[in-house]
Order: sequence, then structure tokens, then C-alpha cells
Amino acid sequence: MSHIVAPSILSADFGKLNEAFEMINQSRADWFHVDVMDGVFVPNISFGFPVMKSLKKVAKKPLDVHLMIVQPERYIEDFAKAGANILTVHYEACTHLHRTLAAIKEAGMKAGVAINPHTPISFLKDILYITDLVCMMSVNPGFGGQKFIENTYSKIKELKAMADSQNLQPYIEIDGGVTLSNAKSLIEAGANALVAGNTVFSAANPMEAIEALKNF
Repeated sequence: MSHIVAPSILSADFGKLNEAFEMINQSRADWFHVDVMDGVFVPNISFGFPVMKSLKKVAKKPLDVHLMIVQPERYIEDFAKAGANILTVHYEACTHLHRTLAAIKEAGMKAGVAINPHTPISFLKDILYITDLVCMMSVNPGFGGQKFIENTYSKIKELKAMADSQNLQPYIEIDGGVTLSNAKSLIEAGANALVAGNTVFSAANPMEAIEALKNF
């Protein structure tokens, strides 16, 4: 299975969002990655339902929505209505994670769980079977442009081994600091979905950057 490339629209020029959306539509990107931040779970605020609804009107590819918010279970139905195809919640933000993941699937979306750099892979053992995607944060969440945390490679391998032991094939998504220099190593370690923000939108030619990420 070819790996997924999901450009993060958080890194796009907000004054030219329609152009960014159309570029992703025309590129070899697989998903739109949409970061939703509340200023509580992470020290930043991004966008919410108005941008989601606008994106859904023009997007020709699935919306991979990453909630960096407290009590995400309150908004599952709202994000389903706004057009999310994949909804990812943070392990650290969910008291009743199994219930939340089940509710996401019941709402017709794929269910993802994200983990911060300090969270052990072993914490996912008992919920991996209900999880379609694991989003592994390779930077501390909240801001783009951070330095990649090298320990991510060993965590990818550990997660892949856990999934294999349970005969599961979740998407293993890496979010933060993904570049043309480390993408190949991430894929070789076991990742099969790459979120790319600055690597795409800071490039002289974003479509060529996406193409390069797809070609590893």
C-alpha cells in the first residue's frame, strides 16, 4: 500500500486558503489534514466549523481532522456534519477513550487517536483494535515548524510490532517536523501516513514538494 501524504492547511496562507485548497485538490496528496486547536489543550487557537464547512464544499479528497481540544466527545456529531472523514482525538484529552472512539465510528467516520511525544505506545494496547489511525506527534503539539523528535522512529517500530501482533493494520500517521530529509526513514520504520505543513507550504512549488513526498 502506498503511503498517504496529508498536507496540513494550518501552514497555508490564510489569506489564500481557496488557492491552497485547489492546489491540494490538483496534487498527488491523499488527504487534507485539518488541525483544530482550542487554546486549552494546546497553547494555540486555529479554526473551527466555518473553515471546515468551506473546505468541505471544495475538497475532492478526504478531510483528516485532528482535534487538539479538551472534551472532544462533545463535538463528534458536529464534525461529522461539517464533513470530517477521519476524526482523531488525543489520548491525553479523553477520560473515556474507548467510548469516544466508538462514538466516532458510529457517526460514520474513521476513528483516530493521537499521542503526544511523552505518551508510551503501550497505553494503546487495549484500544488499538477499535482504532483506524494512530497519529503520532513527533513534535509537541500546538505550533508548526518545530524540530522533529528523533525518538519517534523507535515508537513507530514499537507501534507497528504491536499492530502486527494483533493482526491489525491501522494507519500510522506522523505529525510534526516531517521533511524530505526524514520521510524515507519514517516510512521504512513503519509509518504509512505523513502530515506535512511547512515542507509543503514553505516550498517554492508546493505541488512538487507533495510529489517528492509521494515518491519515497
